[in-house]
Amino acid sequence: MSQSIRSSSLGYPNIGADREWKKTLEAFWSGKISEQNFNEEMEGIRLERLRRQNDSGLGLVPVGDFTYYDRMLDTAAMFGLVPQRFSYEGGPVSLELYFSMARGNAGATACEMTKWFNTNYHYIVPELNGAKPSLTANLPLQAYVEAREKLGIQGKPVLIGPLTFLKLSKGYNAASETDAWLDRLIPLYGQVLAELQAAGAQWVQLDEPSIAGDLGADDWQRLQRIYTELAAAAPELKLIVQTYFDAPDNYAALVSLPVAGIGLDFVHDRGRNLQAVLGQGFPAGLTLAAGVLDGRGIWRADPDAALALVRELAAVVPADRLLLQPSCSLLHVPVSLAGEGALGAALQGALAGADEKLAELALLAEAAGLSAAELSAGAGRGAAAAAGFAAGRQALAALNALPQREAAAVRAKARLLGSSRASRASGFAERRQLQQQRWQLPFLPTTTIGSFPQTAEIRSARARWRKGSLDNAAYETFIRDQINDWISLQEEIGLDVLVHGEFERTDMVEFFGEKLAGFAFTANGWVQSYGSRCVKPPVIYGDVDFVEPMTVKETVYAQSLTDKPVKGMLTGPLTILNWSFVRDDLPRSEVALQIALALRKEVEELEKSGIGMIQVDEPALREGLPLKKSRWPEELKAAVDAFRLATTGVADTTQIHTHMCYCEFSDIIDTIRDLDADVISIETSRSHGELIHSFEENIYEKGIGLGVYDIHSPRVPSVEEMVAMIERSLRSLDPELFWINPDCGLKTRGKEETAASLNHMVAAAREVRANRVESSHIN
Repeated sequence: MSQSIRSSSLGYPNIGADREWKKTLEAFWSGKISEQNFNEEMEGIRLERLRRQNDSGLGLVPVGDFTYYDRMLDTAAMFGLVPQRFSYEGGPVSLELYFSMARGNAGATACEMTKWFNTNYHYIVPELNGAKPSLTANLPLQAYVEAREKLGIQGKPVLIGPLTFLKLSKGYNAASETDAWLDRLIPLYGQVLAELQAAGAQWVQLDEPSIAGDLGADDWQRLQRIYTELAAAAPELKLIVQTYFDAPDNYAALVSLPVAGIGLDFVHDRGRNLQAVLGQGFPAGLTLAAGVLDGRGIWRADPDAALALVRELAAVVPADRLLLQPSCSLLHVPVSLAGEGALGAALQGALAGADEKLAELALLAEAAGLSAAELSAGAGRGAAAAAGFAAGRQALAALNALPQREAAAVRAKARLLGSSRASRASGFAERRQLQQQRWQLPFLPTTTIGSFPQTAEIRSARARWRKGSLDNAAYETFIRDQINDWISLQEEIGLDVLVHGEFERTDMVEFFGEKLAGFAFTANGWVQSYGSRCVKPPVIYGDVDFVEPMTVKETVYAQSLTDKPVKGMLTGPLTILNWSFVRDDLPRSEVALQIALALRKEVEELEKSGIGMIQVDEPALREGLPLKKSRWPEELKAAVDAFRLATTGVADTTQIHTHMCYCEFSDIIDTIRDLDADVISIETSRSHGELIHSFEENIYEKGIGLGVYDIHSPRVPSVEEMVAMIERSLRSLDPELFWINPDCGLKTRGKEETAASLNHMVAAAREVRANRVESSHIN
């Protein structure tokens, strides 16, 4: 193989090497910098990320994937799809309006936010609701021109494809209005592409991950229509229809689209895309954009396996029509993991962030252009590639030699206990009666999800403690002071079930990972979760095991300060799994059982210490599910098995709570029942109506709290808003089983707005209680 193969990427992290993107956003939101300063700083960040990608040797550098908040929101703004409550009158969407859609403002609630397919990234859900779209600004064109004129980069504009954009939007009847909406959107997409063509763009990537999900015959016909019309609108452009996260079910229909290239994920496809290419061939004249490196994991690729895959593809697709790339956008990994020497050479050498993955891609493209003999000779043309391959093999060998990789006793016990589903001693009805006798809770009990504001003072104290400038005793006193203040404030507000506030915790997953065997932590491995919110996922590299109690000290201290119950707060096994970078040499279900076994021991420690309400949060239960529903049953069974292994070893009088983020409840209601938690709280405020509708069709007979206000927005909702939300919920749910709580944890909010919102929430609960009592007396 002598002809070189080009490389490309689907997208790159927004946040910057030092999270400068996040810092700029938050400085602007807080009024510390002007809009002009904001735009100037964002331009610098945007250009720097393009330089880094260009310097890596990419043949095609993506442009237009950079965003001030979210690309789905960008697309909605580009087409003037602004909800009516924002009083939009047409024309370009201002920065103030753009951020109001994302975060809400004093007069309007924010747009719904939900997970991007099965990742931990959240996108803003466009609301159509009778809007009349128009092209307000050609954002891909602006990005393309900027890259060319300021850096000399002939970029590849990237935008979300029409079918995926429509499927991820709300506010229309998908059964009857999809084609009408395509009638409105396709001409606008065509205008975007025509203007790109006129400006000199050559390749354009249209992201259509929905194609890798469950599409019906109508959708495949729509794809033909969409891309026939778009190809006609810009006939000189080379359009790539890009899929990822799984394999399309109709390969033949996909490769028959009238476009220049098709992007396929060869990492998360379970071998189906490779089987299709080898078995059905690949059309002449069509370019294959092959996702051959994992775009959402942080493990260094096995160079020999990756090259073998490329050689298989190159046997079918000529080198001049083969484009090597990551499996998806690198948005889901840190910018770089090159500076993580504190992890130790063996572990650090096996990790790869976005920059390292682009370097791997360049190495793979170089090796693919060599014959096997040239590469194995390790001299001449093949010297550099041979050295790179040798380094990759050595790094993986060093990782696998680490003693933490395998703990035989942990594996044996997890497999034994996971071989059959664990159960509580009694059913919910009996447990509920015993728990009510123990706790004597009022009608419509109020609580929170767990965390309270992580102020600058708290973050500073933690940083000083980690650096050693604040000793353990002083730090523990500081944390206790925070717990004291917030227990007092919760009692003053009038909450019925309290929490200790989680002031000792950085992140709900990182905190537990730091205390369990088998985890490692990067110093700068940040990834974007939503908006400016960045998380630093733990790295699960070895077998997971319990070491010592993790939450008992703070929870028991909080309980000593009040006569009201204080919940113990744990993160569930599936959420720890889904919000970590997980080893790729074991089935994920086996790693989940190891985590569950460790959490079961923590639950036992809490119960032994007198904590009788324990919340095991699973906000990520739904998000890790595959794109195809045919694969859900196996995944959901594994999730329930892990949760029940963690939570079912307690007495009937111990009340198990859990929390999860909004999902299509009706899709997984049986799974939620099977968790057998005594109380579940669900993040719903941005989609309350949709969730209530699902309860009108599905009976849920255990304790439940639907979030009555949105914690992702800084606005303080009124008592009247919350009363209306509670009353609507009670029309579909058993009032005797209903709990009142915010949408999610309150870590990211300010103290004053948190206290104000909770005061309103308790006032709303009391008003509804009073109304119900008055109504019962009248009747």
